[in-house]
Amino acid sequence: MNLSNLKPAAGSTKTRKRIGRGPGSGLGGTSTRGHKGAKSRSGYSKKIGFEGGQMPLQRRVPKFGFKNINRVEYKAINLDTIQKLADAKNLPVVGINDLIAAGFISANQLVKILGNGTLTAKVDVQAHAFSKTAEAAIEAVGGQVVKL
Repeated sequence: MNLSNLKPAAGSTKTRKRIGRGPGSGLGGTSTRGHKGAKSRSGYSKKIGFEGGQMPLQRRVPKFGFKNINRVEYKAINLDTIQKLADAKNLPVVGINDLIAAGFISANQLVKILGNGTLTAKVDVQAHAFSKTAEAAIEAVGGQVVKL
């Protein structure tokens, strides 16, 4: 056996249908496209969402609402999360880098501190935004709020 006499296994390959090669082939004439109509012609391509003349779904469903291009989205972090982080790492200041290291946020997210839970340790908190209740709770225990 060498490269000159290698063949595929018996029955593993099929011959390609040669369409439109005359009446003797049995695949001439309409070339498997049937008679007339748009689908039989060259250059035919069905439009995306076309439903055979029925009103397509994207035109049946009404439009509503809008997307505000100026929306600023914050990742919400509660005070109880800040407390757990401060206890675990014994941190006097909890900043963005600490939250990234702990896996609460990714590097490109903005953070808003919310007032859910209780804060017992005196912690300085750095974030992009704070709710009024969170700000009051941090300052009540002697901590400092630093807006970035």
